[in-house]
Amino acid sequence: MKVLGIETSCDETGVAVYDTDAGSLRAHALYSQVALHAEYGGVVPELASRDHVRKLLPLIRQTLQESGMEVGDIDGLAYTAGPGLVGALLVGAGVARSLAWALDRPAIAVHHMEGHLLAPLMEDDPEDPGRGPPQPPFVALLVSGGHTQLVAVEAVGRYRLLGETLDDAAGEAFDKTAKLMGLPYPGGPELAAQAERGRPGVFRFPRPMTNRPGLDFSFSGLKTQVLLAWRDSGKTDSDRADIARGFEDAVVDTLAIKCERALDEAGCDTLVVAGGVGANRRLRERLRKMAVDRGGRVSFPRPAFCTDNGAMIAFAGALRLQAGQYEDASVRVAPRWDMAALPAL
Repeated sequence: MKVLGIETSCDETGVAVYDTDAGSLRAHALYSQVALHAEYGGVVPELASRDHVRKLLPLIRQTLQESGMEVGDIDGLAYTAGPGLVGALLVGAGVARSLAWALDRPAIAVHHMEGHLLAPLMEDDPEDPGRGPPQPPFVALLVSGGHTQLVAVEAVGRYRLLGETLDDAAGEAFDKTAKLMGLPYPGGPELAAQAERGRPGVFRFPRPMTNRPGLDFSFSGLKTQVLLAWRDSGKTDSDRADIARGFEDAVVDTLAIKCERALDEAGCDTLVVAGGVGANRRLRERLRKMAVDRGGRVSFPRPAFCTDNGAMIAFAGALRLQAGQYEDASVRVAPRWDMAALPAL
């Protein structure tokens, strides 16, 4: 089965073709709107929707051409239906449903975070080749600009929330912290780049909610601590790098501590990490060390598939289409959507 996947949940237009017979991607393409939104310091929903309209069909044509396929060769379609920006979601859903109707092919609405969660299962971990993708049961850390969650995964579609952020997500905290220190948009990658130059231990910030039981997160207080440190510093380039390093270390330590607790609670030795913050080099190193020390395993998607992309949607949709799940012809999206409500395969 050749499944065309479409991702338009926020500010990136992603398209991919996943071939279940070959067990691999045929092609994938991504267009980022970063330059469009940079002057506003954040995503403008109306502009995001309009840019998806402008770029989606050309990307579909490009992806099909690179995969050596015609549109009639598509066996099924998968599209992000939520969570996300409602206008952006409707663009992808409308195009996918229209193609499904015109081609008389099945289509499936994909939960954006399930796409992230399953991305590490799509191919071998590039940093651990030959071992094969992880298989449930495992614990998943979903860590991005909009979500920070720990999920016990018993099987595809059988998810149990262990903990989540009570305020800012980790990626959101990265972006906001970068902005308050005057770094350009998008702030998260800029702050991580600054942290690479920073000296460890010059600024040490609290590891929030690690001194109490439970698996929930909170990063808003950490953001305030950084604000105070930046205000009282000399605001030099060196100060900015050292504060960025202190902030990044605090986030990485917090995530690692909670992940280890989640593995203990779930009685599991396999951790899967997905979402944009999963591309952070220091987080990857820390979690890999934790896994080795425990005699377990941690698996990441390749960095290009940590951020929003069409490949993860094509793969997640292909699993559900193969199981006989599909949607009717209605165009529906869910800006808020509980992943626990998804049907099991």
